[in-house]
Amino acid sequence: MKTFMDENFLLQTETAQKLYHEHAAKMPIIDYHCHLIPQMVAENKRFESIAQIWLMGDHYKWRAMRSNGVAERFCTGKDTTDWEKFEKWAETVPYTFRNPLYHWTHLELKTAFGITETLNPQNARKIYDQCNDLIKNDPKFTPRGLMEHYNVKIVCTTDDPVDTLEWHKQVAADPTMKTRMLPAWRPDKAMAVEVPENFRAYVELLSERSGISISSFNDFIDALQNRHDFFASMGCKLSDHGIEEFYAEDYTDAEISAIFNKVYGGTALTQEEILKFKSAMMYIFAVQDAIAGWAQQFHYGAIRDNNTKMFRQLGPDTGFDSIGEFNTAKKCSKFLNRLNMEDHLAKTILYNLNPCANEVLATMLGNFQDGSCPGKIQWGSGWWFLDQKDGMQKQMNALSVLGLLSRFVGMLTDSRSFLSYPRHEYFRRILCNLVGTDIENGEVPYTGYEQERMNQMIEDICYNNALNYFQF
Repeated sequence: MKTFMDENFLLQTETAQKLYHEHAAKMPIIDYHCHLIPQMVAENKRFESIAQIWLMGDHYKWRAMRSNGVAERFCTGKDTTDWEKFEKWAETVPYTFRNPLYHWTHLELKTAFGITETLNPQNARKIYDQCNDLIKNDPKFTPRGLMEHYNVKIVCTTDDPVDTLEWHKQVAADPTMKTRMLPAWRPDKAMAVEVPENFRAYVELLSERSGISISSFNDFIDALQNRHDFFASMGCKLSDHGIEEFYAEDYTDAEISAIFNKVYGGTALTQEEILKFKSAMMYIFAVQDAIAGWAQQFHYGAIRDNNTKMFRQLGPDTGFDSIGEFNTAKKCSKFLNRLNMEDHLAKTILYNLNPCANEVLATMLGNFQDGSCPGKIQWGSGWWFLDQKDGMQKQMNALSVLGLLSRFVGMLTDSRSFLSYPRHEYFRRILCNLVGTDIENGEVPYTGYEQERMNQMIEDICYNNALNYFQF
């Protein structure tokens, strides 16, 4: 029986171990999609406890705790102490066997705190105090310190067009900052027309931030372009879009102008009007990105805020989202094809949340590769509910069979936590084990030129491909 989480964790062959320890492990990290709070990086305040780093905003853990019968007050409540929250998480951990949270938890304890004990109710207080003592006395337990500890070279936050990016400015001007923090454009609210009063409030804020008076759809687009240009001046190189499905309805410019006037005037739209407006906005955003030379990302397939009662109590992103079922292949193709026909198809990364779409996306990529750069159309790494061992293996297997794994831009955290960087290690171990097993089975050569090419492929997927793809 192998020891749990030893140096060869997840590496089942000698070749996998060689690939990981000699090639993958040494590579820096580019975290090109995350949800870190830029202000925390700029201010670089020391955390007060392990509970604040681990449990604040982590809806993965909250979902597990709720499933284990833990009351909500120990997840998101303000009337419980950090210790009480940590204690409830420690009680939950032994019930997470075979859930990726079990692996992530212990990778984080090991790589950040040097703790190799498995967390459980019996040692919870000891580990809590040990972690807090390190947090209090070790300078690495700040946002910047943790990024340096995990060798993070570049991190891209997720930012709304109306964000001032003041914290990015502060970080960029700080010569002591060793990790480069760049904004990423996330304009979801600019196409969220389901609630007229919310949309109008957003347009008014956009007008204020852009300095452009908005009274028509053309003004609206001019204001967004103004912000797009500002983001570019701040080093932004990619956008991200969180959508339920791809939107590719037929529409006319006159229709979209009328729809904008209607919703901006406070009148609710029909479902047909909503879909047409979203289709127009997705196209316009894609053209803006292509002209700017950015890459664009599309995360699709989530049904969000399913629990209305808890949404009203806690708001979004609190652990009540799930995988959706959307038949989007034709719409995705239509959307990409229109851009391609007009020479406005930017570098594109597609992320599916439902694993039933794996082969759909893996084959969609090849339709629009144009030879202008390696892997122009990418299939993003296993996302959200799929960023675990099984999900990542399935994604890489399908990409290998139907595309080029060697051109893959690799892993990202998609996280709000500064302790999530071991997910890159987790991914790299899984990648090396996958490839190493093929080599051991005689399915891939590993001598001479091919050995050098394989070693380079591992390093490329871990770091170099992303560096070159985004032109950082």
